[in-house]
Amino acid sequence: MRKFGLIGFPLGHSFSKKYFTAKFEREGINGCQFDLYEIPQIEDFPEVLLKHPELEGMAVTIPYKEQVISFLDELDPACKTIGAVNCIQIRGGKKTGFNTDYIGFKHSLQAWLGDEIPNALVLGTGGASKAVKQALKDLKVAFLSVSRSKDEHQLSYEELSENVEFLKNYPLIINTTPLGTFPKVDGIPDIPLDQLTSAHLVYDLVYNPPVTRLMQECISRGGKAKNGQDMLELQAEAAWKIWNS
Repeated sequence: MRKFGLIGFPLGHSFSKKYFTAKFEREGINGCQFDLYEIPQIEDFPEVLLKHPELEGMAVTIPYKEQVISFLDELDPACKTIGAVNCIQIRGGKKTGFNTDYIGFKHSLQAWLGDEIPNALVLGTGGASKAVKQALKDLKVAFLSVSRSKDEHQLSYEELSENVEFLKNYPLIINTTPLGTFPKVDGIPDIPLDQLTSAHLVYDLVYNPPVTRLMQECISRGGKAKNGQDMLELQAEAAWKIWNS
C-alpha cells in the first residue's frame, strides 16, 4: 500500500483527504491511501514518519508550512526562495520540500484575471502568503503586505483604514489568512469594508464556505470575488506529480 498524508493542526475539515480519496477512486488508482496526521506541535512530525515508514509524500498545512523546513533534508530551489513548504517528497528516507501553493495560486489567478492583473493587497503573513507574494513578483504585479502589526515590509490594518488611497490604488485583495473558514464563518480580515467598490476584486484562499463573508462584502458592493477551491485542486495535482516523479 502506497501511503500519503497531511500534517497540520487542526485538520477537522481537511480538503486533501477528500480530494485524494476521490481522485484514487475516480481514476482507478489502486493501492494508494491518503490519511490525516493531526499534530499539536511540529516536533511530533518525526514520530509520524517513524510510525508510518511507508509514507511516500506529505502535504503540509497551517500552521507548519514554515516550521517544517528545519525537519527536512533538502529544499527545491524555488522553495528556498519562497521560504515555505506545503509538499514533501520522501525517497529512501530523504525528505525534500516543495511549494505547490505557488503553482496553484499563480495558475488560478491567471485563469481568473488573464494578463491584466491589478495592484494587490496581500492580507496575512503566514506560509501561504509567501507563495502568493512570490507568484505576484514573478507575474510583475505590484503589491503591499498587510498584517496586524506594522514593520518596514508591511502595513497594519489600522493604516489601511486610515488611508483610502491604499484600497483605491490596490484593488485586488488577496486573503491568505484562515479568517472566515468553517465553522467560524463570521470571521473576516479587519479591512475598511466601507471603502470597497465595484472596482474591487477579492481572491480568498479560503474554500469552505464557498462564499466567505469577505467575498460577500465585495460582491454586495458590485465587485468580483472567488475562493481558493481551484487553487487547492491545482496544488494537489502538482503535489501528486512530485510524489510520482
